[in-house]
Amino acid sequence: MSPKSANPKSVNPKSAPTPKQAIFAKAFHSINILALIFMTASGLQIYNANPVFGGRAGWRFPKEILLGGWLGAGRNWHFASMWVFSMSLLVYGIYIFITRRWKHRFASDKDIQALQAKNPKRKNYAWHRLAYTAIVPILILAILSGLCMYKPVQFAWISGLFGSWQNLRIAHFLTIPIVLIFTIVHISLSLKVGGIKMIRSMFI
Repeated sequence: MSPKSANPKSVNPKSAPTPKQAIFAKAFHSINILALIFMTASGLQIYNANPVFGGRAGWRFPKEILLGGWLGAGRNWHFASMWVFSMSLLVYGIYIFITRRWKHRFASDKDIQALQAKNPKRKNYAWHRLAYTAIVPILILAILSGLCMYKPVQFAWISGLFGSWQNLRIAHFLTIPIVLIFTIVHISLSLKVGGIKMIRSMFI
């Protein structure tokens, strides 16, 4: 065996042993990826009824990527998916709090130091924890802004913080591409750490 192959830093992720994920993590990823797809497709159906940018004459998304067929059905799909997504996040949040996994999921000052290190594996894990930490306020914004549009009277004390209904719609709409970008980054970092086996372990 050559020194290069003996170096653990040079191990190919494809040849690494299959990582093990807790059943809660598998369920969380599986439920959330489906809920995210349904929320996005139905959210774009709602968007098309009255585009956020440009008013009723604004640009619309093609019907092939929409869910619902019309505004009412799109809203039903969107809110149903939102509750599934929210409850999944709540249950998983309780799970990582009870099991103290949050210490390994969220960023700390050690991760900032790891970004300056030469070890690529440490950097990948650090970026992963930073991404996990950064997405939390975005998810809270998405849920709260969505609830404010769903029940504007009941949540008037929150929606008033946005200044106007249009600002509220823009804030909610912008959370969609941010969450999608996070998902892509999350998958890319997982591939770097453990290859396709890592991705499969999140669901199977």
